[in-house]
Amino acid sequence: MEQVFGLVALACGLIIGLGAIGACIGIALMGGKYLEASARQPELMNALQVKMFLLAGLIDAAFIIGTGIALWFATSTFLK
Repeated sequence: MEQVFGLVALACGLIIGLGAIGACIGIALMGGKYLEASARQPELMNALQVKMFLLAGLIDAAFIIGTGIALWFATSTFLK
């Protein structure tokens, strides 16, 4: 049973860690593309900003869902 606890802890760490790395890379790429697009066409800056914040929320939501699933795994395993 101790091996299961260790593997669940490792899996939770991987879920949270890889999710955080993916979210950071995704938001960084999106922010860079936003800056490029707003520099090329400044008149579209407001419309692009709304879409950028919407996508940033969706990217963060995927990370937060992964964190929730990892915590769910951890609590369900360690409570038994």
